[in-house]
Amino acid sequence: MSDSLPPESSPGLLLWRVTLRWQRQIAAALKSHGLTHVQFVLLTSTWWLTHEGNEQPSQRRVAEFAGTDVMMTSQVLRTLEGKGLLERRDDPADARSKIVSVTPAGRQLATGAVRDVESVDQHFFAPVNGQELLALLHELERD
Repeated sequence: MSDSLPPESSPGLLLWRVTLRWQRQIAAALKSHGLTHVQFVLLTSTWWLTHEGNEQPSQRRVAEFAGTDVMMTSQVLRTLEGKGLLERRDDPADARSKIVSVTPAGRQLATGAVRDVESVDQHFFAPVNGQELLALLHELERD
């Protein structure tokens, strides 16, 4: 970046601001579902791994899939279990591990929440055309 650009043109600062704006919109969409953003991500990640990925995921697998901290994931999954949205049971192959699955109530809630989140994403990213968005997402996926 050139020294002649003002600080507010910093790519990092711009990404930070855009991320905050997107997160606020997602949080507003999830409020009516009674979910925080991280609860939504972990609930839908568990649903996807179970129903689309044909897995019986452990808490650790859900954390890896979602890119979240294992201890925080355990706490959030416990909260979702308390809401009746997930079930956690001991893994017969590893006493230290918990297998998680989505309850029918969790599946129903996730379906509506996904619809609302996808609507936010569609409107938020509408200014970027399909090819540009795909290229941007490809770049953001790089480590």
